[in-house]
Order: sequence, then C-alpha cells, then structure tokens
Amino acid sequence: MLISKLLNAYTTYKVKFGSKVRFGSKVRFRKNVRIAISDTGRVVFGNGVFMNNDCSLTSRVSITIDDDTIIGEGVKFYDHNHRFNIKGKLIKNQGFSCQEIHIGKNCWIGSNVTILKGVTIGDNCVIGAGSVIRKSIPKDSLVYGEQKIITNKIKWRLDNEES
Repeated sequence: MLISKLLNAYTTYKVKFGSKVRFGSKVRFRKNVRIAISDTGRVVFGNGVFMNNDCSLTSRVSITIDDDTIIGEGVKFYDHNHRFNIKGKLIKNQGFSCQEIHIGKNCWIGSNVTILKGVTIGDNCVIGAGSVIRKSIPKDSLVYGEQKIITNKIKWRLDNEES
C-alpha cells in the first residue's frame, strides 16, 4: 500500500534514509502527525490504529503500537533521552540513552500524553489525558493523575540578614 494513501495532506512525514516504518491495514491519521526516525530507528503500526491531530513519534530504536489502539490529540512518543551526566561536556554532545516503546492492543491513550523510553503498556489499557508515562503499565489498567498545585509560603528575610 502506498504511504500517500495512508497519510492525508496535512500529515508531516519525515524519515531519514535507511530507517524503517511499517503500517498495518486500516491505519488512520488526522492532521499534523509527525514521524521522525533516525538511521537505526523503526516505527510499527498494527491494524486499525488511529492517531488524532498533532501527535509525534520520534524513534532512535523502536516504537510499536499494536492493533486497534486509539491515540488522542497531542500525544508524544520518545524512545530515547539525552545523556547529561558527563561533567564538562555539553549535553548536546553526550549522546542518547535509548529503549523501545511498546503499546499493546486495544488501548486508548488520552490527549496530551507523553510516553517515554523503555515503556511497555499492556493490552486493554486506558491512559488519562495529560499523563507522563515513564514506567511500564500492566494490561487491563487505567492510569490517570490529578495535577496538584503546591503553594509554599515565602520565608522573607531582611536584606542585611544572613540566610
């Protein structure tokens, strides 16, 4: 099947040479889905996967989304992270740590979720809007979180006082 049939006119598709992307049947995208794959990365979409507006997948290793999973607006997938702990070396020059992402069958990933490297989400999971997923989720799970506003009183001091 031609990629042009799978992707509508509003979808950005960016893949460097030598990379791999595979689409199952009946994969559907809305507007502005971005797929960026490095030389060693790959992205696999199972049958019946749906991605809503403004999603992005950035792969240096592997991102797999299994059959019949639906993805809300603004969801981001990153199978890598910048290394940053070498003193005296710029972060941008330290390379990446990478681990695969695997999303199971029949999952619903809510809007504005971020899924980070090394995560496996089991089959039949629902991930609530706005979640940041950095650990694996067992099958048949509902994941959500409420944002908390933390307010602390400022401990004022006079200008001539030592802290």
